[in-house]
Amino acid sequence: MCCIVLLASGLGPRIALVFWWLFGDKPDAAISSWVWGLLGFLFLPWTTLMFIIAWAPVVGINGFWDGVLIVLGVVLDIATYAARPAQRMRSY
Repeated sequence: MCCIVLLASGLGPRIALVFWWLFGDKPDAAISSWVWGLLGFLFLPWTTLMFIIAWAPVVGINGFWDGVLIVLGVVLDIATYAARPAQRMRSY
């Protein structure tokens, strides 16, 4: 069961980003360069997803709740990366 949760947390935001890039235009407007989009997709998918959700067309990132969403994305990315070694330690 833990393997399914780890797989979903690792692939879930990436799948959401792919679908949003294919069927929406907000990721292209929110992220200025394809390089940043690719790096975010590969290394920080939760943060990239939360950045796109928080970004507004006129003002960009503005306000407390936008910052909270981005910090939540960073925390989820750290938790995703920290869960793999913790799972390995438990399996011994």
